[in-house]
Amino acid sequence: MSSVIPSAVTSKRTAPDRWAAADLERMDLEGMSSAPLIGERDIVRIAADLDIWDAWPVQVQSGEPMTFGDGATLWMALAAPRFEDPDVRHGHARIHLLRRDAAGWSPLGPAMPDGFSPGSREWSGSAVADADQRALTLYFTATGRRGEAQLTFEQRLFSARASVDLSGGGPMLSDWRDLREIVERDPAHYMASDGGVGVIGTIKAFRDPAYFHDPRQGEHYLFFAGSAACGSAFNGVVGMVVSRSGATGDWRLAPPLIDATDVNNELERPHIVMSDGLYYLFWSTQTHVFAPHLRHAPTGLYGMVSERLTSGWRPLNGSGLVFANPPAAPRQAYSWLVLPDLSVISFIDDWGRAAEREGVRRFGATFAPTLRLRLSGDRAELKT
Repeated sequence: MSSVIPSAVTSKRTAPDRWAAADLERMDLEGMSSAPLIGERDIVRIAADLDIWDAWPVQVQSGEPMTFGDGATLWMALAAPRFEDPDVRHGHARIHLLRRDAAGWSPLGPAMPDGFSPGSREWSGSAVADADQRALTLYFTATGRRGEAQLTFEQRLFSARASVDLSGGGPMLSDWRDLREIVERDPAHYMASDGGVGVIGTIKAFRDPAYFHDPRQGEHYLFFAGSAACGSAFNGVVGMVVSRSGATGDWRLAPPLIDATDVNNELERPHIVMSDGLYYLFWSTQTHVFAPHLRHAPTGLYGMVSERLTSGWRPLNGSGLVFANPPAAPRQAYSWLVLPDLSVISFIDDWGRAAEREGVRRFGATFAPTLRLRLSGDRAELKT
């Protein structure tokens, strides 16, 4: 499978834009936007025996969630049974289907049938409905290999097709087909995802494909969390896959879009929205995956802005920080996803605990309260 990208893309780019230590030195910790404190009343579980975390809507090409006639939307989320140690969930993660309507969230079970995914578990991605909404394409991370005796951290980007079935009052997904590895890793630009030591916070990345259609040029993109092909222990990048048509087999791997080498190890779930003619790129990251001299930076949503999709990216608010968890609970939520209407979803992580608290996390394992952003040029903040 070729890793050569279209010449129109190569001609626009010479090197990734940098997220640098100097940017983080401009961070205003006193004046930063902080999410409201999450309390017990905010924890509404999807199901008593199911933990959920990273989530995304089944979207239409323009990015908005696909909406059914009754106003319901269809979502996907990583899910696993409850474990005493919530970190164990990553070894059991599967993509589950969820319905969201006026009554709240309803679990619909695993999205893909048993034995269909090529990984030992499924990690984050995105899903895009066809124009007639009768079928969709799921882009996802296959982690490890199906049937492996010992779990590995190898990550591969896959796509698969499914029909949207409304016959039983649904929606449900059926007739899964066309499973395909989207691109192969290019070792000139991306480190092997199983190249780390496998400890939480040090795992290398080739995951989280997020679909975006550029309304200006008409090209299709997948942005993903990657690791640069360099010797730094902190080598997170935002990777990019490009297609002229969006069709299966037309995707080509591009060099990284954003390079955070010597700054941060994980620029997770990168995704793009457009607002007032500008492109906004967002990602989530945590304090403990910054380089040691930069661990004043909080766990939060970070981002950049540009007039062009493939170059010219500069950090929002000067530093890249959009908003953080509140100082009283610095690990309370994670995995923020900004939707085209600038609403922001995430999941409740280690809630109601101060930074000095240690031990097993107080894991919320459900959706956090929805937030909203205000964007104005190079500035981004929470609406209050």
